[in-house]
Amino acid sequence: MIDRRKFSKILAVGTAGASLSALTATSASAPDREKSTVHPVGKPGNTSFGSLKQINAGVLNIGYAEAGPTKGPAVILLHGWPYDIHSYVDVAPLLAARGYRVIVPYLRGHGTTRFLSRKTFLNAQQSVFAVDLIALMDALKIGKAILAGFDWGSRTADIVAALWPERCKALVSVSGYLITNRERNKKPLPPEAEWAWWYQYYFATERGRLGLAKYTHDFAKLIWKNASPTWHFDDATFDRTAAAFDNPDWVPIVIHNYRWRLGLAKGDPRYDRLEQRLAQSPVITQPTMTLDGELDPFTPPGGGTSYRSQFTGPYAHRTLKGIGHNVPQEAPKAFAEAVVEVDGF
Repeated sequence: MIDRRKFSKILAVGTAGASLSALTATSASAPDREKSTVHPVGKPGNTSFGSLKQINAGVLNIGYAEAGPTKGPAVILLHGWPYDIHSYVDVAPLLAARGYRVIVPYLRGHGTTRFLSRKTFLNAQQSVFAVDLIALMDALKIGKAILAGFDWGSRTADIVAALWPERCKALVSVSGYLITNRERNKKPLPPEAEWAWWYQYYFATERGRLGLAKYTHDFAKLIWKNASPTWHFDDATFDRTAAAFDNPDWVPIVIHNYRWRLGLAKGDPRYDRLEQRLAQSPVITQPTMTLDGELDPFTPPGGGTSYRSQFTGPYAHRTLKGIGHNVPQEAPKAFAEAVVEVDGF
Protein backbone atom coordinates (compact mmCIF):
# COMPACT_ATOMS: atom_id res chain seq x y z
CA MET A 1 0.00 0.00 0.00
CA ILE A 2 1.43 3.40 -0.94
CA ASP A 3 2.49 5.70 1.91
CA ARG A 4 0.29 8.75 1.36
CA ARG A 5 2.53 10.91 3.53
CA LYS A 6 5.21 10.72 0.85
CA PHE A 7 3.02 12.80 -1.42
CA SER A 8 3.15 15.78 0.92
CA LYS A 9 6.00 17.27 2.94
CA ILE A 10 3.86 18.28 5.88
CA LEU A 11 5.21 21.06 8.05
CA ALA A 12 5.53 20.46 11.77
CA VAL A 13 4.24 23.84 12.89
CA GLY A 14 0.96 23.43 14.84
CA THR A 15 -1.42 26.16 15.87
CA ALA A 16 -4.88 25.72 17.32
CA GLY A 17 -7.84 26.64 15.11
CA ALA A 18 -9.77 29.78 16.05
CA SER A 19 -13.49 29.55 16.74
CA LEU A 20 -15.92 30.97 14.21
CA SER A 21 -16.88 33.76 16.59
CA ALA A 22 -13.29 34.90 16.96
CA LEU A 23 -12.25 34.92 13.33
CA THR A 24 -13.51 38.29 12.22
CA ALA A 25 -11.67 39.97 15.03
CA THR A 26 -8.35 38.28 14.28
CA SER A 27 -8.13 38.44 10.50
CA ALA A 28 -8.60 42.08 9.56
CA SER A 29 -5.20 41.99 7.91
CA ALA A 30 -3.87 39.05 5.95
CA PRO A 31 -0.19 38.30 6.52
CA ASP A 32 1.30 35.52 4.43
CA ARG A 33 0.77 32.48 6.66
CA GLU A 34 1.31 29.55 4.34
CA LYS A 35 3.29 27.70 7.02
CA SER A 36 0.48 27.67 9.56
CA THR A 37 -1.39 24.51 10.46
CA VAL A 38 -4.91 24.17 11.81
CA HIS A 39 -6.21 21.16 13.69
CA PRO A 40 -9.84 20.64 12.59
CA VAL A 41 -12.41 20.33 15.33
CA GLY A 42 -16.10 19.59 15.56
CA LYS A 43 -18.19 16.51 14.87
CA PRO A 44 -20.43 16.17 11.83
CA GLY A 45 -24.08 15.66 12.55
CA ASN A 46 -26.35 16.90 9.77
CA THR A 47 -27.75 14.46 7.25
CA SER A 48 -29.82 16.64 4.92
CA PHE A 49 -30.18 20.11 3.44
CA GLY A 50 -33.93 19.72 3.38
CA SER A 51 -35.73 20.64 0.17
CA LEU A 52 -33.58 21.58 -2.81
CA LYS A 53 -34.18 24.30 -5.39
CA GLN A 54 -33.91 24.30 -9.18
CA ILE A 55 -33.13 27.15 -11.54
CA ASN A 56 -32.40 27.51 -15.26
CA ALA A 57 -28.89 28.82 -15.79
CA GLY A 58 -27.09 28.75 -19.12
CA VAL A 59 -27.46 25.31 -20.70
CA LEU A 60 -28.52 23.72 -17.41
CA ASN A 61 -31.34 23.42 -14.97
CA ILE A 62 -29.24 23.45 -11.80
CA GLY A 63 -30.21 21.80 -8.55
CA TYR A 64 -28.87 23.48 -5.45
CA ALA A 65 -29.23 23.77 -1.68
CA GLU A 66 -29.56 27.17 -0.03
CA ALA A 67 -29.14 28.23 3.57
CA GLY A 68 -28.93 31.49 5.49
CA PRO A 69 -30.49 34.93 4.92
CA THR A 70 -31.23 35.82 1.29
CA LYS A 71 -29.67 39.26 1.73
CA GLY A 72 -26.52 37.95 3.39
CA PRO A 73 -23.12 38.01 1.69
CA ALA A 74 -23.03 35.12 -0.78
CA VAL A 75 -20.86 32.04 -0.39
CA ILE A 76 -20.90 29.35 -3.08
CA LEU A 77 -19.59 25.93 -2.08
CA LEU A 78 -18.46 23.62 -4.90
CA HIS A 79 -18.13 19.87 -4.55
CA GLY A 80 -15.67 17.49 -6.15
CA TRP A 81 -15.65 14.01 -7.68
CA PRO A 82 -16.86 11.43 -6.75
CA TYR A 83 -18.78 13.51 -4.23
CA ASP A 84 -21.80 15.82 -4.19
CA ILE A 85 -23.38 18.67 -2.26
CA HIS A 86 -23.44 16.59 0.95
CA SER A 87 -19.73 17.32 1.37
CA TYR A 88 -21.03 20.63 2.74
CA VAL A 89 -23.97 19.40 4.80
CA ASP A 90 -22.20 20.45 8.02
CA VAL A 91 -20.38 23.49 6.60
CA ALA A 92 -23.47 25.28 5.28
CA PRO A 93 -25.28 25.60 8.66
CA LEU A 94 -22.14 27.03 10.29
CA LEU A 95 -21.87 29.74 7.64
CA ALA A 96 -25.62 30.40 7.59
CA ALA A 97 -25.48 30.98 11.34
CA ARG A 98 -22.90 33.71 10.70
CA GLY A 99 -25.28 35.50 8.32
CA TYR A 100 -24.00 34.22 4.97
CA ARG A 101 -26.26 33.27 2.11
CA VAL A 102 -24.91 29.82 1.26
CA ILE A 103 -25.45 28.24 -2.16
CA VAL A 104 -24.38 24.62 -2.78
CA PRO A 105 -25.00 23.55 -6.40
CA TYR A 106 -24.78 20.18 -8.06
CA LEU A 107 -22.19 20.34 -10.83
CA ARG A 108 -23.22 19.32 -14.34
CA GLY A 109 -23.82 15.59 -14.51
CA HIS A 110 -24.57 15.32 -10.79
CA GLY A 111 -27.72 15.02 -8.71
CA THR A 112 -30.72 17.00 -9.91
CA THR A 113 -28.77 19.18 -12.35
CA ARG A 114 -29.87 18.48 -15.93
CA PHE A 115 -29.11 19.77 -19.41
CA LEU A 116 -32.00 21.80 -20.79
CA SER A 117 -31.60 20.11 -24.18
CA ARG A 118 -30.70 16.49 -24.82
CA LYS A 119 -28.90 17.70 -27.93
CA THR A 120 -26.27 19.55 -25.87
CA PHE A 121 -22.77 18.12 -26.10
CA LEU A 122 -21.99 16.49 -22.73
CA ASN A 123 -18.86 18.53 -22.34
CA ALA A 124 -16.74 18.36 -19.20
CA GLN A 125 -13.64 20.37 -20.07
CA GLN A 126 -12.57 22.59 -17.19
CA SER A 127 -13.81 25.94 -18.49
CA VAL A 128 -17.45 24.88 -18.87
CA PHE A 129 -17.86 24.32 -15.13
CA ALA A 130 -16.77 27.90 -14.55
CA VAL A 131 -19.16 29.12 -17.25
CA ASP A 132 -21.91 27.16 -15.46
CA LEU A 133 -21.05 28.91 -12.20
CA ILE A 134 -21.18 32.37 -13.77
CA ALA A 135 -24.56 31.46 -15.31
CA LEU A 136 -25.82 30.33 -11.90
CA MET A 137 -24.67 33.56 -10.25
CA ASP A 138 -26.42 35.56 -12.98
CA ALA A 139 -29.62 33.56 -12.58
CA LEU A 140 -29.58 34.09 -8.80
CA LYS A 141 -28.63 37.76 -9.26
CA ILE A 142 -25.42 37.32 -7.29
CA GLY A 143 -22.88 39.84 -8.50
CA LYS A 144 -19.98 38.69 -6.37
CA ALA A 145 -19.47 35.78 -3.98
CA ILE A 146 -16.91 34.05 -1.84
CA LEU A 147 -16.06 30.87 -3.73
CA ALA A 148 -14.92 27.76 -1.90
CA GLY A 149 -14.32 24.25 -3.16
CA PHE A 150 -12.29 21.07 -3.31
CA ASP A 151 -11.28 18.78 -6.18
CA TRP A 152 -13.39 19.71 -9.27
CA GLY A 153 -14.88 22.47 -7.12
CA SER A 154 -11.47 24.00 -6.38
CA ARG A 155 -10.61 24.01 -10.05
CA THR A 156 -13.91 25.67 -10.93
CA ALA A 157 -13.51 28.32 -8.23
CA ASP A 158 -9.90 28.96 -9.28
CA ILE A 159 -10.95 29.49 -12.90
CA VAL A 160 -13.66 31.98 -12.02
CA ALA A 161 -11.25 33.85 -9.74
CA ALA A 162 -8.66 33.97 -12.52
CA LEU A 163 -10.88 34.84 -15.50
CA TRP A 164 -13.74 36.73 -13.84
CA PRO A 165 -12.08 38.35 -10.80
CA GLU A 166 -14.91 40.85 -10.45
CA ARG A 167 -17.26 37.96 -9.57
CA CYS A 168 -15.07 36.51 -6.80
CA LYS A 169 -14.86 38.36 -3.48
CA ALA A 170 -12.47 35.82 -1.93
CA LEU A 171 -11.40 32.23 -2.49
CA VAL A 172 -10.94 29.06 -0.42
CA SER A 173 -9.22 26.41 -2.54
CA VAL A 174 -8.37 22.94 -1.29
CA SER A 175 -5.12 21.67 -2.83
CA GLY A 176 -4.32 25.18 -4.03
CA TYR A 177 -4.03 26.07 -7.71
CA LEU A 178 -5.75 23.34 -9.72
CA ILE A 179 -6.20 24.92 -13.14
CA THR A 180 -5.28 22.21 -15.65
CA ASN A 181 -2.43 22.70 -18.07
CA ARG A 182 -2.83 19.97 -20.68
CA GLU A 183 0.67 20.43 -22.10
CA ARG A 184 2.16 19.89 -18.66
CA ASN A 185 -0.09 16.87 -18.21
CA LYS A 186 1.80 15.15 -21.02
CA LYS A 187 4.90 14.90 -18.85
CA PRO A 188 5.15 11.71 -16.79
CA LEU A 189 5.36 11.81 -13.02
CA PRO A 190 7.43 9.48 -10.81
CA PRO A 191 5.80 6.02 -10.68
CA GLU A 192 4.57 6.39 -7.11
CA ALA A 193 2.73 9.59 -8.00
CA GLU A 194 1.30 8.05 -11.16
CA TRP A 195 -0.09 5.20 -9.07
CA ALA A 196 -2.38 7.66 -7.24
CA TRP A 197 -3.95 8.64 -10.58
CA TRP A 198 -4.60 5.08 -11.75
CA TYR A 199 -8.30 5.69 -12.38
CA GLN A 200 -7.60 8.44 -14.91
CA TYR A 201 -5.76 5.95 -17.11
CA TYR A 202 -8.49 3.38 -16.54
CA PHE A 203 -11.06 5.90 -17.75
CA ALA A 204 -9.03 6.40 -20.92
CA THR A 205 -10.12 2.92 -22.03
CA GLU A 206 -13.49 1.56 -23.10
CA ARG A 207 -13.10 -1.05 -20.37
CA GLY A 208 -12.86 1.81 -17.85
CA ARG A 209 -16.01 3.49 -19.12
CA LEU A 210 -17.93 0.24 -18.93
CA GLY A 211 -16.49 -0.49 -15.49
CA LEU A 212 -17.53 2.89 -14.11
CA ALA A 213 -21.05 2.41 -15.47
CA LYS A 214 -21.38 -1.12 -14.11
CA TYR A 215 -19.73 -0.63 -10.71
CA THR A 216 -20.55 3.03 -10.07
CA HIS A 217 -21.06 2.83 -6.31
CA ASP A 218 -18.28 0.34 -5.69
CA PHE A 219 -15.90 2.52 -7.68
CA ALA A 220 -16.79 5.71 -5.81
CA LYS A 221 -16.56 4.01 -2.42
CA LEU A 222 -13.07 2.73 -3.28
CA ILE A 223 -11.96 6.26 -4.19
CA TRP A 224 -13.40 7.58 -0.91
CA LYS A 225 -11.46 5.02 1.13
CA ASN A 226 -8.18 5.56 -0.68
CA ALA A 227 -8.42 9.35 -0.73
CA SER A 228 -9.50 9.71 2.92
CA PRO A 229 -7.81 6.89 4.87
CA THR A 230 -8.87 8.10 8.34
CA TRP A 231 -12.45 9.10 7.46
CA HIS A 232 -14.68 6.31 8.76
CA PHE A 233 -17.90 7.13 6.95
CA ASP A 234 -20.93 4.86 7.31
CA ASP A 235 -23.13 3.40 4.59
CA ALA A 236 -25.84 6.02 5.10
CA THR A 237 -23.34 8.83 4.52
CA PHE A 238 -22.08 7.24 1.32
CA ASP A 239 -25.56 6.36 0.05
CA ARG A 240 -26.77 9.96 0.41
CA THR A 241 -24.04 11.12 -1.93
CA ALA A 242 -24.15 8.09 -4.23
CA ALA A 243 -27.72 8.98 -5.20
CA ALA A 244 -26.21 11.93 -7.11
CA PHE A 245 -24.40 9.47 -9.39
CA ASP A 246 -27.73 8.14 -10.70
CA ASN A 247 -27.90 11.22 -12.93
CA PRO A 248 -27.96 9.80 -16.50
CA ASP A 249 -25.17 12.18 -17.52
CA TRP A 250 -22.81 11.30 -14.67
CA VAL A 251 -20.76 8.63 -16.41
CA PRO A 252 -20.29 10.51 -19.73
CA ILE A 253 -19.39 13.72 -17.86
CA VAL A 254 -16.82 11.92 -15.69
CA ILE A 255 -15.28 10.07 -18.63
CA HIS A 256 -15.09 13.18 -20.81
CA ASN A 257 -13.53 15.23 -18.01
CA TYR A 258 -10.65 12.85 -17.44
CA ARG A 259 -10.09 12.05 -21.11
CA TRP A 260 -10.06 15.77 -21.94
CA ARG A 261 -7.43 16.40 -19.27
CA LEU A 262 -5.15 13.82 -20.88
CA GLY A 263 -5.72 15.21 -24.37
CA LEU A 264 -7.72 12.14 -25.41
CA ALA A 265 -11.03 13.93 -26.00
CA LYS A 266 -11.83 17.20 -27.69
CA GLY A 267 -13.63 20.07 -26.03
CA ASP A 268 -16.04 22.54 -27.57
CA PRO A 269 -14.33 25.07 -29.89
CA ARG A 270 -16.53 27.79 -28.42
CA TYR A 271 -14.40 27.62 -25.27
CA ASP A 272 -11.01 27.64 -27.01
CA ARG A 273 -10.26 31.24 -26.03
CA LEU A 274 -10.97 30.52 -22.39
CA GLU A 275 -8.77 27.44 -22.48
CA GLN A 276 -5.98 29.38 -24.17
CA ARG A 277 -6.06 31.89 -21.34
CA LEU A 278 -6.07 29.11 -18.75
CA ALA A 279 -3.10 27.45 -20.47
CA GLN A 280 -1.08 30.54 -19.50
CA SER A 281 -1.59 29.68 -15.80
CA PRO A 282 -3.09 33.10 -14.92
CA VAL A 283 -2.46 34.33 -11.39
CA ILE A 284 -5.26 34.82 -8.89
CA THR A 285 -5.37 38.24 -7.24
CA GLN A 286 -8.31 37.78 -4.86
CA PRO A 287 -7.81 37.15 -1.14
CA THR A 288 -7.18 33.43 -0.87
CA MET A 289 -6.97 30.70 1.74
CA THR A 290 -5.54 27.40 0.51
CA LEU A 291 -6.10 24.18 2.44
CA ASP A 292 -4.30 20.86 2.19
CA GLY A 293 -5.37 17.61 3.82
CA GLU A 294 -2.30 16.02 5.38
CA LEU A 295 -3.38 12.52 4.33
CA ASP A 296 -4.76 13.46 0.91
CA PRO A 297 -2.78 11.42 -1.67
CA PHE A 298 -3.30 14.23 -4.20
CA THR A 299 -1.93 17.04 -2.01
CA PRO A 300 0.90 18.83 -3.82
CA PRO A 301 4.23 18.57 -1.96
CA GLY A 302 5.73 21.40 0.02
CA GLY A 303 3.00 22.63 2.35
CA GLY A 304 1.52 24.97 -0.25
CA THR A 305 4.84 26.25 -1.57
CA SER A 306 4.48 24.51 -4.93
CA TYR A 307 1.57 26.76 -5.93
CA ARG A 308 2.24 29.82 -3.75
CA SER A 309 3.35 32.03 -6.66
CA GLN A 310 -0.05 31.68 -8.36
CA PHE A 311 -1.77 33.72 -5.64
CA THR A 312 -0.67 37.34 -5.64
CA GLY A 313 -3.24 38.88 -3.28
CA PRO A 314 -3.65 38.52 0.50
CA TYR A 315 -2.97 34.87 1.26
CA ALA A 316 -2.86 32.23 3.96
CA HIS A 317 -2.37 28.47 3.95
CA ARG A 318 -3.53 25.74 6.31
CA THR A 319 -2.52 22.08 6.47
CA LEU A 320 -5.22 20.00 8.19
CA LYS A 321 -3.62 17.22 10.18
CA GLY A 322 -5.21 13.80 10.00
CA ILE A 323 -7.53 14.86 7.15
CA GLY A 324 -7.82 13.38 3.67
CA HIS A 325 -9.23 14.54 0.36
CA ASN A 326 -12.86 15.39 1.23
CA VAL A 327 -11.85 18.31 3.44
CA PRO A 328 -15.26 19.99 4.02
CA GLN A 329 -16.95 16.77 5.10
CA GLU A 330 -14.03 15.49 7.15
CA ALA A 331 -13.29 18.85 8.79
CA PRO A 332 -16.40 21.02 8.41
CA LYS A 333 -15.59 23.49 11.15
CA ALA A 334 -12.07 24.10 9.84
CA PHE A 335 -13.47 24.63 6.35
CA ALA A 336 -16.13 27.08 7.58
CA GLU A 337 -13.48 28.92 9.60
CA ALA A 338 -11.40 29.32 6.44
CA VAL A 339 -14.33 30.94 4.64
CA VAL A 340 -14.97 33.39 7.46
CA GLU A 341 -11.28 34.19 7.83
CA VAL A 342 -10.65 34.86 4.15
CA ASP A 343 -13.69 37.14 4.11
CA GLY A 344 -11.83 39.31 6.60
CA PHE A 345 -8.59 39.64 4.64
